[in-house]
Amino acid sequence: MNATANERRTANGADRHSAGDGDHGHGLLGPRMEMAFAIGSGVTYTGGMVARYLLDTPPWIAATLFGATYLLGGFFTVRTAIDTVRRGRFEVDFLMLIAAVGAAAVGKWAEGSVLLFLFSLGHALEEFAMSRAKRSVEALGELAPRTALVRRGPDSVAEIDVEDLEIGDIVVVRPNSRLSADGIVVTGVSAIDESAVTGESIPVEKRAVDDPAAALTSRTPLPESQRVFAGTLNGSGVLEIMVTSKSADSTLARVIAMVRDADTQKSPTQRFIDRFQVIYVPAVILGVLAVIGYGAVVLSEPFADSFYRAMVVLVAASPCALAIATPSAVLAGVARAAQAGVLAKGGGPLESLGRVRSMAFDKTGTLTWGQPRVTDIEPARAEMRDDLIATLFAVESFSDHPLASAITRDLKLLVPAETETDATQVNSVTGRGVTALVDGSPTEIGNLTMFAEIDPDGVPVAIAETVDRLHATGRTTMIVRRGGRYLGVVGVMDTPRAEAAAVLEKLRALGISDLIVISGDNQRVADAVADGLGLDAAHGGLLPEDKVEMIGRLSANGGTAMVGDGVNDAPAMVNASVGIAMGASGSAVALETADVALMTDDIGRLPFAVALSRRTAAIIRQNLTVALIIVAGLVPATLIGLPIGPAVFIHEGSTLFVVANALRLLRFQRGAEHEGIEHESRPGA
Repeated sequence: MNATANERRTANGADRHSAGDGDHGHGLLGPRMEMAFAIGSGVTYTGGMVARYLLDTPPWIAATLFGATYLLGGFFTVRTAIDTVRRGRFEVDFLMLIAAVGAAAVGKWAEGSVLLFLFSLGHALEEFAMSRAKRSVEALGELAPRTALVRRGPDSVAEIDVEDLEIGDIVVVRPNSRLSADGIVVTGVSAIDESAVTGESIPVEKRAVDDPAAALTSRTPLPESQRVFAGTLNGSGVLEIMVTSKSADSTLARVIAMVRDADTQKSPTQRFIDRFQVIYVPAVILGVLAVIGYGAVVLSEPFADSFYRAMVVLVAASPCALAIATPSAVLAGVARAAQAGVLAKGGGPLESLGRVRSMAFDKTGTLTWGQPRVTDIEPARAEMRDDLIATLFAVESFSDHPLASAITRDLKLLVPAETETDATQVNSVTGRGVTALVDGSPTEIGNLTMFAEIDPDGVPVAIAETVDRLHATGRTTMIVRRGGRYLGVVGVMDTPRAEAAAVLEKLRALGISDLIVISGDNQRVADAVADGLGLDAAHGGLLPEDKVEMIGRLSANGGTAMVGDGVNDAPAMVNASVGIAMGASGSAVALETADVALMTDDIGRLPFAVALSRRTAAIIRQNLTVALIIVAGLVPATLIGLPIGPAVFIHEGSTLFVVANALRLLRFQRGAEHEGIEHESRPGA
């Protein structure tokens, strides 16, 4: 590797280190320095108390130590207060400074010192605790290697920075090493541990695509078995992958960016608290002035006593815990969701998901795999089964019909070796089917319309009844005739995911009462899927604007979520309370459109996402309750004489409690919401 690359990588590492230290807006004076200042203020405060009450020292020594406490404990508080005042806001830090300055003004240096010490310590611990939530996901950034081995020729491999990777580059991945880029497998077989990125607990078997160039330009998402992500851990096999996105656009980079910017969409509760503070803080200041005036004028007590009481009231009424109650829970919830492969675009979607009472699903690619499968093989007579399979396989192997690949894939292992046949002169009959010669015999495969046109006697009654029965269950049917003899009927359908029924049951258990499918497919197919999965209703034949109208009807009964692929269902997703995209790891559009995105095509993550959302909402309610009770109890207590020391301890203790309570979300387990849901491999994977 050349020196320039080394220098750039070193610089990038330094940039990341600096950014990490400055997460909270302190620049070079980062969170560690804030904690050092808080601890220093505690040392000087303790020294001042010892000098004043335990040692026979000159008064100036205690005063100097208390002054140092003011300097150390108030440094970051002043910085934050100045920033908020410049933005036209008066927040908690501003109230704390007024209280500390007021205490000093009436000679209560010790009380002012303990206030600044505990407030600075609480704020530093708060910053530390809050950063845990972000670090739990941002640490993923260190998983991706900083360099990649790129194949430059048959026998040439060069090591370059991941920032220099281009789409289409071939990267060599050694056994037991982490992948440096998102891509598709072009050579090799291996099992990859994707738990750090997608939350998948079991290593996923990967294999090469048949046509890398076509796969790179295809608009159809590839099976999970052929896609890989930066930061995941390779198993024992050697892989070569074709890069599909630059490092800044990788799935891992998008996850980190979304968590870092999680507060861009604040939850309804958080927006309310923000508006509340704008009114509450000035009201507290007016209340403090009223306490001073009441004591001096009505009670005729010394001004120093009235002022001191007002400062204690100010401490008690400062809404520290109230201000941090919601954002701490939201950030922890978003981080935990991302660890499990569920991306929530901030507090708004996360909280809204917990309020959903109705959920609409797109059919294709959401409840079903989005790929047809042979579901029914109905021979005219039992002894014709092998001939039916062999004939259909032989003809469809040469057909370009959209269903041909599904038929040949599913029938390949069923063709008896002794009945191998050859098809020639294969011709497509548009909208009807296909004709061919199979071992010299005229053969037709098609729908009822085709046979009504070519057979004046019509299809046999038994064949017609089989077709009607399969149509009633949403199948697409193909009648097979060879040498003038009807061999039977084959049914094809886009089948439901194996885990879909269990997922829907778990969603019902979580309180989602209306579960429906809305699809552009015909009503018969939509009904078949709904009946098979136990959905409440099915609406087929819908255009995008019809789906939007359907979402509007559901929303009249409460919060509604729309689950789709993030592209075709975009209008409905935007109009729902929460839009949920499937397979976000393979679609940048899904991330842009949806409020919540599932990293893989695993619909089984939905119950976890809903359960986490509701737990987050519960934590927020608990935090707000504690914060309001503390304020409601402390203010009257200070008015009747509670001194500033206990008031500060109780006040700051409540702040730390709500943060610690919020951090419990980082340990939220998928547990019963996800266990017991069996997964099925994508067709053709």
